[in-house]
Amino acid sequence: MVAVKPTDMVPSAGIKFFGAGTAACIADLITFPLDTAKVRLQIQGESQKVEGSSVVKYRGVFGTIKTMVRTEGARSLYNGLVAGLQRQMSFASIRIGLYDSMKQFYTRGTESAGIVTRLMAGCTTGAMAVAFAQPTDVVKVRFQAQVRVADGERRYNSTLDAYKTIARDEGVRGLWRGCMPNITRNAIVNCAELVTYDMIKELILKYDLMTDNLPCHFTAAFGAGFCTTVVASPVDVVKTRFMNSGNGQYASAINCALTMLRNEGPAAFYKGFMPSFLRLGSWNIVMFVTYEQIKRGMTRAQQYWESPF
Repeated sequence: MVAVKPTDMVPSAGIKFFGAGTAACIADLITFPLDTAKVRLQIQGESQKVEGSSVVKYRGVFGTIKTMVRTEGARSLYNGLVAGLQRQMSFASIRIGLYDSMKQFYTRGTESAGIVTRLMAGCTTGAMAVAFAQPTDVVKVRFQAQVRVADGERRYNSTLDAYKTIARDEGVRGLWRGCMPNITRNAIVNCAELVTYDMIKELILKYDLMTDNLPCHFTAAFGAGFCTTVVASPVDVVKTRFMNSGNGQYASAINCALTMLRNEGPAAFYKGFMPSFLRLGSWNIVMFVTYEQIKRGMTRAQQYWESPF
């Protein structure tokens, strides 16, 4: 009996769904300090305006990480990790795991998918993921933004406490604070990330530059990370500021963006660009490489389970 190569088999939707969530969690575990540094840099100008201080506390990616470790301890780099993993398991499973299924839906099951179809699929899964996983994102950002003061006082004591406190003080709608800018951001991110990865990988394979293996996945993921950072940074900064804001600080996400532009200038929309790129670039590389390996391994296991002899 001639065995079917595992690479010839198409992973099921279930494998993609589970694999995407698992790969995203692994990527988050590795890159979370960079994400925390990005959040601190993004909200830095905001706190200066509120407090009337011109002192810059954080300078650069590694300077921010060094300052946090010195003043708050190394554990502060992983503030909000639990909510972050909850977010990735639900969020990435939908936006990445269902991307291929959504492409097939828009092409009515045919194999050919143009750029418009891919963009539509990316926008759809990105919006679906935000609508479902927004509370986890709000809690993650709040944890990453909170600074531990000298007496140990903190805004939230635990992940569960954060969910309860936000719901109690701001209403259930508080857990969906920034939902619209987040939908906008993730529609952009999903399109830039998945479509760019999809197309770079397809071109590499089409022109036989590499085989469908780790170097190909690495190259496509790096390109996707850079393109995503350039396109999504302005929306990401507004999303972070708005999610972290208190009641009444900003009337809307648009008001938040206009306030930033008026008080801090256009450059504010690219605050934290380097940690964003380092984080998104490394996150994409870890996630996509891991995702491809998980898909391949689970597909092989499924094949052997169904046809052991």
